[in-house]
Amino acid sequence: MLTANRQPFMLNSQHLIFMSHSVTQLLTLYEWLIGGVLIGWILGRKLPAIVPYYLGKILYWAIVPIAIMAFLRKADLSGSIWIAPLVAWAAIFLGAGLAWMGLHWQSRIPKFNILPQSLPAQGSFLLASMVGNTGYIGFPVSLALVGPQYFGWAVFYDGLGTVIGAYGLGVALAARFGMGKQDPWQLVAVSLTNPALISMVIGLMVRNIPVADPIEQGLKGIAWGSVALTLVLMGMRLSQLHSWRYFQTASVSLGIKMLIVPLALGYGLMLLGLTGSPLLVLVLQMATPPAFATLVLAEAFNLDRELAVTNLAMGSTLLLLTLPLWLFLFG
Repeated sequence: MLTANRQPFMLNSQHLIFMSHSVTQLLTLYEWLIGGVLIGWILGRKLPAIVPYYLGKILYWAIVPIAIMAFLRKADLSGSIWIAPLVAWAAIFLGAGLAWMGLHWQSRIPKFNILPQSLPAQGSFLLASMVGNTGYIGFPVSLALVGPQYFGWAVFYDGLGTVIGAYGLGVALAARFGMGKQDPWQLVAVSLTNPALISMVIGLMVRNIPVADPIEQGLKGIAWGSVALTLVLMGMRLSQLHSWRYFQTASVSLGIKMLIVPLALGYGLMLLGLTGSPLLVLVLQMATPPAFATLVLAEAFNLDRELAVTNLAMGSTLLLLTLPLWLFLFG
């Protein structure tokens, strides 16, 4: 009788320990996110606009690529890591498909006018529904909640999914809906020469080469320093955004990008047998707010920049509310 009663108690104790650990991880992440973004927001208000521009260049071309190579040295690349880019493309097409269906059905319902009517605004709406900020936001979130062991899943999702999707399919859509004169092939070349993608390839080639301990520690310091700097840069860029006119329209695109797509594909992956940390990493990548690439494309092809800006600001705020949901459902 005592043995029979002890098992539920042990299960409840294990569940409480797991929940306590998850809450601790989440609070630590909030400290990173809110602290880093808040510092960046304050600095963005005080410093010249050229500071975040050059900080972004340094991160893009040097610090983040080094960080990717450093984290890949500790990442577990065994198993079904090739699933990550496939999931990324599934999320991109599902988000774009749902957004397109919304635009299509709106034309058949006269009184339903929440979604944009003009082609440039529709282009920004589609891009925000399909491409996430898996680099500047997805990497820090995955590292904080899951750790560096499964960082390779996030890198594969970003490098072979988001980057190519944004500057491949994203460019095609932007050229279709926009009125810009930017050469589409020039932006496609940007995706193929993206430093994050190149560093991923190099990192995979050299990850097993032993290096001296001081160099290893230096790489580790640069890697974690890049996480903090990317959050500061996010805050700086958000401090320069001042647009909320498209609140209802942005709510729909963010609902698709940050709620419907992660829920649908997350449970779909569970049904296919993917569980644990790899599943959580992929869901966190799918649930990131729209990428800054959506604003880059909006400016290059004369899409609706104001809608793109609203999506960025609202999405970054919504992320703080949705993280506990993903940790509870898939953690």
